[in-house]
Order: sequence, then structure tokens, then C-alpha cells
Amino acid sequence: MEDLKAISPVIATVIIVAVTIAVAIAVALWMTGLVGGFTGTENLQIVNAYALATTDGKGWNVYLSVKNAGTTTATIDQIFVNGIPYASITLTSPPGTISLVSPTSLPVTLSPGQDTSIQLYIPKGSGQALSFSPGQQVEIKLHTASGKTYPVQIVLP
Repeated sequence: MEDLKAISPVIATVIIVAVTIAVAIAVALWMTGLVGGFTGTENLQIVNAYALATTDGKGWNVYLSVKNAGTTTATIDQIFVNGIPYASITLTSPPGTISLVSPTSLPVTLSPGQDTSIQLYIPKGSGQALSFSPGQQVEIKLHTASGKTYPVQIVLP
């Protein structure tokens, strides 16, 4: 009979454990990539927000710079001014409405990494729902189709 030698049980165990760990890491990385493809995140960032008085002195232009820093498309479907949808605010003294200047209508869709500028016109005066005057702090919220809100506070000059 020939003298045959095999690997020791300790070395066999180390090899089996190493292969098992390598396969587990490969499966974990594959699952992370698979799950990551189905779970995109929406993240709007209001990079800049300010108001400027109009040249005729009858109101303010509010400018918002918005960027989608998430991994999925974000759709702005509503804008709220002090908790009220901008399209629902009508001032009676003097008459006027808050209007969306740029873009001219909603919804606004932003792809991942895309940015845009939003401009609102806010007239001076008092109305049934709100009154706007210099020095007043105004809260503007961007609402998305996924149900998230992104608030920003500005002071009217």
C-alpha cells in the first residue's frame, strides 16, 4: 500500500470558513445593490431663499433655489405660504393673489441632481386669510407628490 497523506482537519476547517465568508460577503453586496435599486430616496434642498421688493412697491418677489439631492425623481405638487396653498390666497385690501411666476404652473419634476429656481409674487396688503407687510416673516413649504414637505423661512424686506 502506498502512503497517502491528506490535509489536516484544522487546515480543512480554515479553508471552509474562508470560502463561506467570501460567499457571504458576495451575497451581501449583491443584495445591497438589489435593494438599493428599489429604495430610492427623495431629498430636496432649498439652497437659497430670499425676497425682494418689486419696483412698483406693491409686493415682493420671492426666489427659491431648489436642488434634488436624492436618488429618485422628486415632484413638487404644491407650495404653501404660511400653511395655506398659494393658489387659495386672495387678498382683498388691496386686491391681489399670490402667484407662481416661474415656473408658471405645478407640478415641477426634478431628476436626481437637478436644480431649479422658483419665483412667487406676494402682494402687499391685508386679506381674509393673511396680511403681508415689510419685516414680516413668511414660511414657504414645498410639498412633494410623495408626501414630504420642505420648509423655509424668509423675511419680507
